[in-house]
Amino acid sequence: MSLKKLSEHLNLSQTTVSRALNGYPEVSEKTRERVQKAAQELNYSPNARAKGLATGRAHAIGHVIPVSTQHEMVNPVFGDFIAGAGSAYSKAGYEMMISLVDDQQQEKLYRDICARRNVDGIIVHGPTMNDPRIGLLTELDMPFVVHGRASNVDIPYSWLDTNNSRAFRRATDFLLDLGHRRIALLNGLEFMDYAFRRRESYASALQKRGIALDPALMQSTEMTEINGFLSASEMLSMDEPPTAFLTSSMITAIGVRRAIQAAGLEMGKDVSVITHDDDLGYLKNGHDVPIFTATRSSVRAAGVRAAELLLRLIANPTTGPQHEIIEAELIIGTSTGPAPQHP
Repeated sequence: MSLKKLSEHLNLSQTTVSRALNGYPEVSEKTRERVQKAAQELNYSPNARAKGLATGRAHAIGHVIPVSTQHEMVNPVFGDFIAGAGSAYSKAGYEMMISLVDDQQQEKLYRDICARRNVDGIIVHGPTMNDPRIGLLTELDMPFVVHGRASNVDIPYSWLDTNNSRAFRRATDFLLDLGHRRIALLNGLEFMDYAFRRRESYASALQKRGIALDPALMQSTEMTEINGFLSASEMLSMDEPPTAFLTSSMITAIGVRRAIQAAGLEMGKDVSVITHDDDLGYLKNGHDVPIFTATRSSVRAAGVRAAELLLRLIANPTTGPQHEIIEAELIIGTSTGPAPQHP
């Protein structure tokens, strides 16, 4: 049953039926009761577009995903975020619109979306240090929330982020406390804000213990299994290989584990590994006992919270910029142990 058919059945306009179903005061009580009774009898459930006729809203949230040659957004981490956000939208009666766009065409697409007003707000993914989308959406007067932060953007905007700095400082300190001094960092692409924050905290933790940074132990690449494997394999073949790895993704950590095994070594005994983002719906970190020691923050929960934050901004347009930071929990698994003692 569609809104059109329900309207024809009642001999009322679609706008009147939609307003009656959404409780607008200009619809008489008699008409409202008649519409609601018919909707129940005919098993009609209004969709977001039907609600839009009455409310003037699209009842949809936009997610613009760049198809990049440098940074691939579509991965299991993104899937968990979308699953969380989608559950919040569904609960609030909103739909989700996902658009894929070439890097160079992002501004045009954002302008087109805002001109059409077929979404009520936008979640911005993967912010860079100087992300131009923040200024653009502010100029276009479109409600938005950034999943992450852009350190070099000084205009006010709403964001939700994991405390990447604290998570990676804590992870590096944990390895240092275990006696590791050759600690490798396999990071994401460092023009991305989260990766920059992680590297800065890693470097700061080492320097506070009097350990000089070794560029040969720091890699900044796309967070894939093969990059984790290749980077770790190269480092493990060094004259002074690392005794521990700190990775930005469990996907990368899986590649590191493969490299450790290929080198005839044992993870957790010969080489330690700490990862981030291990709490994924379809890529679990072990069962009863975690495989990887990890700095854990639920990506799915972040999706829910970012969506709820944006929906609040849409409902209350005069609300100022909102900020929320999520602390990561250090989970101890079997992938870490004391630094090996060599004679």
